[in-house]
Amino acid sequence: MSRGVAAYAVEAFNTAKQSENKMHDDSVARRFGFAGGLVPGVEVLAYMLHQPIAHWGRAFLERGLIEARFIKPVYDGEMAEVVAQETADGLALEVMSQGQLCATGSASLPAAVPKVTLAEYRDVPPAAVRPPIGADSFAVGSWLGTVPRAWPGPAATMYLDEIRERDPIYANEHIGHPGMLQRVMNRLLVDNVVLGPWIHVGSRMQLLSVIADTDEITARGRVVANYEKKGHCFVEIDALVVANGTRPLAHCHHVAIYQPRAEAAA
Repeated sequence: MSRGVAAYAVEAFNTAKQSENKMHDDSVARRFGFAGGLVPGVEVLAYMLHQPIAHWGRAFLERGLIEARFIKPVYDGEMAEVVAQETADGLALEVMSQGQLCATGSASLPAAVPKVTLAEYRDVPPAAVRPPIGADSFAVGSWLGTVPRAWPGPAATMYLDEIRERDPIYANEHIGHPGMLQRVMNRLLVDNVVLGPWIHVGSRMQLLSVIADTDEITARGRVVANYEKKGHCFVEIDALVVANGTRPLAHCHHVAIYQPRAEAAA
């Protein structure tokens, strides 16, 4: 049996209209068959984090696990409702917008922080000169790094405003929202290759430590899959997100279409 958890509604905000990824631009997204620019998947996942954190509190920020698959776009200015159901394993999550199922996922709270070995994840710099997207991009087994990123003070407040998060735990305890880590995961792609329009389609994130408001964050990623499916080119990345070069924050699996069908065929 499952029990309902209070639904969470948020007015979606496209934080990436001016980004290099033109899938978030209205005119470009329409060429790919969408109604407008897509709200980034990392922000949709941030919406999905609200209920697990409300449910388990700081413990989820220390060791929670969330998985998400993005099915349909969420559009700027539209209401996104996250529906959660308690299950034997934790929470089942769905995101509804404009009457459509846009994302599915789950969240759970492991009994202890899973062990990871920092040395198993190679610390490499991002590309000094990013090559254009091509047949050799994201070779399986290759290692990727990111430009360091931090969200101190006002930047963290701005981030919370962008994802419409009002839980006081972040300001009260001077800690960061874990959705920030997904933005860093996206940098594994864009800090290393000059991409055209692309789409984040799924993530698994096992949190390992709370983000301090002074942390400088990077990701160490290894390409574990690169394949074509229904004309789309996909990449899957296994990564450790790290604070200050020493403290693992999350173990993540990131899936993206780095060349959508229309572009791959061009």
